[in-house]
Amino acid sequence: MAFPLHVRPSNPLGHCLRPVHFISGLPRSGSTLLAGLLRQNPRFHAGMSSPVGGLFDTLQGQMSGRNEYAVFINDTQRQRILRGLFDNYYGDEFSADVVFDAHRIWCSKLGILKVLFPQAKMIACVRDMPWIIDSIERLVRSNTLPLSSIFNYQPGSTVYSGSESLAHDDGIVGFAYNALKEAYYGEDTANLMLLQYETLVSNPVAAVRAVYAFIGEPVFSHDLENVSLDADEVDRRAGTPGLSAVRKKVEARERISVLPPDVFRRFENDAFWRDPQLNPRGVRVV
Repeated sequence: MAFPLHVRPSNPLGHCLRPVHFISGLPRSGSTLLAGLLRQNPRFHAGMSSPVGGLFDTLQGQMSGRNEYAVFINDTQRQRILRGLFDNYYGDEFSADVVFDAHRIWCSKLGILKVLFPQAKMIACVRDMPWIIDSIERLVRSNTLPLSSIFNYQPGSTVYSGSESLAHDDGIVGFAYNALKEAYYGEDTANLMLLQYETLVSNPVAAVRAVYAFIGEPVFSHDLENVSLDADEVDRRAGTPGLSAVRKKVEARERISVLPPDVFRRFENDAFWRDPQLNPRGVRVV
């Protein structure tokens, strides 16, 4: 049921009843492509990484013991404040009935998100790790003049130091990978689905249908030849033009890796989600 603008009903606690789902997972693994597809449905709002994840993290910190005034905040208030962040950010100017918020941090927040949004689903996008590193390296090489935020604007790195930096615990790949494992092996996996990049680009119809089935929404006919999501300004500010770019046509493309063979091999056994024996909780993997 679609709710008219400005009269969207709320529950007794004052929270908006608009469904919220989450897109997370590994970088360069199709999350922006997925958002570009989902936003074709007029009932859905989806985009590239939103500021809500960072705000959420900051609020949690400010309501913790490191703030001397947090003694005046109880758990009910914490829940109301964190839920209110979504209610206030996704206000009436967002006319969609269903919201997808994207951020790599969400996999590390699966437990608390389940408390705040018991019916919310999380779609974690994954991809073979060597090709993630390859994709980032290829992107950096295509922008030789500006320094990239991916490496904290530091000059002078090699593909070896760069790949290790990416895979470090606080690197953009390492953090996301560890957060993904935390969610995958945790106790709150009932609402978690992993969507493989390889499936999304080689069989997008099946991939999108799986997403719709997972979130319990009626299937929509998507235009796989005309996907768009404009993030040029954000990418430019990050010093990495093309970072969030998506091709208009969804298709798999063969290419030769730009990584040295030893760097490629360093990551080629990291796709734990492909081994059924490493999936004790039966997380659905598409």
